[in-house]
Amino acid sequence: MLTKQKKVRAINKAKKHDTDTGSPEVQVSLLSKKIDELALHLKKNKKDNHSRRGLLKMVADRRKHIIYLKKKNPTGYNKLAKTLGLKEAK
Repeated sequence: MLTKQKKVRAINKAKKHDTDTGSPEVQVSLLSKKIDELALHLKKNKKDNHSRRGLLKMVADRRKHIIYLKKKNPTGYNKLAKTLGLKEAK
Protein backbone atom coordinates (compact mmCIF):
# COMPACT_ATOMS: atom_id res chain seq x y z
CA MET A 1 0.00 0.00 0.00
CA LEU A 2 1.29 3.45 -0.88
CA THR A 3 1.76 5.92 1.92
CA LYS A 4 0.59 9.47 1.41
CA GLN A 5 4.19 10.69 1.07
CA LYS A 6 5.03 8.16 -1.64
CA LYS A 7 1.85 9.05 -3.49
CA VAL A 8 2.65 12.77 -3.38
CA ARG A 9 6.18 12.10 -4.68
CA ALA A 10 4.81 10.03 -7.57
CA ILE A 11 2.32 12.78 -8.45
CA ASN A 12 4.99 15.48 -8.27
CA LYS A 13 7.18 13.55 -10.73
CA ALA A 14 4.52 13.53 -13.45
CA LYS A 15 2.12 16.42 -12.88
CA LYS A 16 1.55 19.02 -15.58
CA HIS A 17 0.36 21.81 -13.27
CA ASP A 18 -0.14 22.40 -9.54
CA THR A 19 -3.59 20.78 -9.21
CA ASP A 20 -3.01 17.92 -11.65
CA THR A 21 -4.03 14.59 -10.12
CA GLY A 22 -5.85 12.79 -12.92
CA SER A 23 -3.90 13.21 -16.12
CA PRO A 24 -2.69 10.03 -17.84
CA GLU A 25 0.88 10.87 -16.87
CA VAL A 26 0.00 11.03 -13.18
CA GLN A 27 -2.10 7.87 -13.38
CA VAL A 28 0.74 5.94 -15.02
CA SER A 29 3.13 7.23 -12.37
CA LEU A 30 0.85 6.13 -9.52
CA LEU A 31 0.16 2.76 -11.08
CA SER A 32 3.89 2.18 -11.57
CA LYS A 33 4.53 2.92 -7.91
CA LYS A 34 1.70 0.59 -6.81
CA ILE A 35 2.96 -2.15 -9.12
CA ASP A 36 6.47 -1.88 -7.67
CA GLU A 37 5.13 -2.11 -4.11
CA LEU A 38 2.92 -5.09 -4.91
CA ALA A 39 5.71 -6.89 -6.75
CA LEU A 40 7.87 -6.65 -3.62
CA HIS A 41 4.99 -8.04 -1.56
CA LEU A 42 4.56 -10.95 -3.95
CA LYS A 43 8.25 -11.83 -3.80
CA LYS A 44 7.84 -12.43 -0.07
CA ASN A 45 4.37 -14.01 -0.29
CA LYS A 46 4.47 -16.34 -3.26
CA LYS A 47 1.09 -17.96 -2.58
CA ASP A 48 -0.91 -14.73 -2.40
CA ASN A 49 -2.94 -15.30 -5.55
CA HIS A 50 -5.53 -12.63 -4.78
CA SER A 51 -2.87 -9.94 -4.79
CA ARG A 52 -1.34 -11.45 -7.92
CA ARG A 53 -4.66 -10.97 -9.71
CA GLY A 54 -4.78 -7.35 -8.57
CA LEU A 55 -1.24 -6.87 -9.85
CA LEU A 56 -2.20 -8.20 -13.28
CA LYS A 57 -5.18 -5.83 -13.40
CA MET A 58 -2.96 -2.88 -12.52
CA VAL A 59 -0.42 -3.82 -15.18
CA ALA A 60 -3.18 -4.05 -17.80
CA ASP A 61 -4.62 -0.70 -16.70
CA ARG A 62 -1.21 0.96 -16.86
CA ARG A 63 -0.63 -0.50 -20.32
CA LYS A 64 -3.94 0.99 -21.52
CA HIS A 65 -3.02 4.40 -20.11
CA ILE A 66 0.41 4.24 -21.75
CA ILE A 67 -1.07 3.34 -25.14
CA TYR A 68 -3.56 6.21 -24.84
CA LEU A 69 -0.85 8.66 -23.82
CA LYS A 70 1.45 7.52 -26.61
CA LYS A 71 -1.32 8.05 -29.16
CA LYS A 72 -2.51 11.45 -27.87
CA ASN A 73 0.75 13.00 -26.67
CA PRO A 74 3.93 11.25 -27.88
CA THR A 75 6.26 13.89 -26.43
CA GLY A 76 4.59 13.61 -23.03
CA TYR A 77 4.94 9.85 -23.22
CA ASN A 78 8.65 10.06 -24.05
CA LYS A 79 9.24 12.45 -21.15
CA LEU A 80 7.33 10.19 -18.76
CA ALA A 81 9.10 7.06 -20.01
CA LYS A 82 12.49 8.65 -19.29
CA THR A 83 11.36 9.84 -15.86
CA LEU A 84 9.90 6.50 -14.76
CA GLY A 85 12.22 4.23 -16.72
CA LEU A 86 9.41 2.59 -18.67
CA LYS A 87 10.00 0.19 -21.52
CA GLU A 88 8.42 0.52 -24.95
CA ALA A 89 4.67 -0.18 -25.04
CA LYS A 90 2.97 -1.68 -28.09
